[in-house]
Amino acid sequence: MPRLRRSSPTLSTSPSTPTPIPAKFWRACAGISARAPVMNSRVYYFPQGHIYQPASKPRNLSSLVYSRPVIPCRVSAVNFFADPHTDEVFLRILLHPVTDASAQDFLPPAAAAECSGGNGNGDDEKVESYAKILTRSDANNGGAFLVPKLCADLIFPPLNFEEKRPGQTLSITDLHATVWELRHGYRGRPKRHLLTSGWSKFVNSKKLISGDTLIFMKDSDGKIFVGLRRNMSPDHDGLDHLLAASVGMDELEKEEQEEMMMEGFVRNEKGRMTSASVAEAMELAAQNKPFEVIYYPSVGWGEFMVKAEDVEVKMNGVLYRVGMRVKMAKENYDSSQMTWFQRTISCISVPADDQPWSNSPWRMLQVTWDDHDEILKNANSVSPWQVEILSALPSTPAAFPPTKKLRVTDRV
Repeated sequence: MPRLRRSSPTLSTSPSTPTPIPAKFWRACAGISARAPVMNSRVYYFPQGHIYQPASKPRNLSSLVYSRPVIPCRVSAVNFFADPHTDEVFLRILLHPVTDASAQDFLPPAAAAECSGGNGNGDDEKVESYAKILTRSDANNGGAFLVPKLCADLIFPPLNFEEKRPGQTLSITDLHATVWELRHGYRGRPKRHLLTSGWSKFVNSKKLISGDTLIFMKDSDGKIFVGLRRNMSPDHDGLDHLLAASVGMDELEKEEQEEMMMEGFVRNEKGRMTSASVAEAMELAAQNKPFEVIYYPSVGWGEFMVKAEDVEVKMNGVLYRVGMRVKMAKENYDSSQMTWFQRTISCISVPADDQPWSNSPWRMLQVTWDDHDEILKNANSVSPWQVEILSALPSTPAAFPPTKKLRVTDRV
């Protein structure tokens, strides 16, 4: 962790480059479904999934890229960062494509976990953490933050309740090592834990809205840290929404919204990397050269780098058929819980031999949902490793033959 610096919240600005952070903070802030890959472990890279990560699809890709739908890789580096604009945590992962001849380079899963401490960089220390989704009152820059009692008891130093107005000033460090002085008090009717002085400046600087999640963390030395998960609901999805919502704003407010987007602050899942960087990674991977990917554990991102064992279990030995019943866990928009949804396989489709990424298993299962939920939006196509089988026998006759075993190529 970089050396802490103390600065006035009114002058606090985000750094221009990503901030390296300990793995323990990444895990606490990433959300309940996020996993960092293990060093020297095996993964499968799916360029067909990676191409959807930037705001616009990369163009003019070589025919070699489209000829390699699945590329086996070894994880050779995992680095943990906080986004300089949004405070969101992300990973930079260096992958080395491997061929059948170099498969022995992989460590067995147990050895890989032991080598890396089980989390990718040897940092296995845990922190106490508590996450709260901000209410409208919390996000009001003229108000206060209501601290749940459990959070106060778990994270904050105890107050002296013998005092008439119990209170203390907390020094809380964000993921960029900026220290915020926030007043913690216990007052009101009924009495409640509150963050008051300094809170509105924190709200303004971090551009907080209701639905954002604040994560308070305490390390083994008792130091308090804070991280964020941004609200990724459809109501806060990128520039188009912000501009549409600007109707009725004055010109100054509109300029502030547009400036926010220009500075790199986006709530759009696909606004975090350029199409050029993704295209470069895809071309290097297709040529069996080392390449880097960036992974934000945001809700709704289709996985493009998957643990090899997970893919192999679901692709080799399982015959998927139309009518099969399956279930899938989805993380909700505030990353507070996982919900299981059931569906029926309605179609099995893989690209034909004369199409890009022929025979790719990525999102090969078309499904019909039992439930209608906003979380399920745009999730009618899923990959086999995302689902669990509920019934092995289809409820209707299969309309397609059983799928082939996973096939990967190492040609260049």
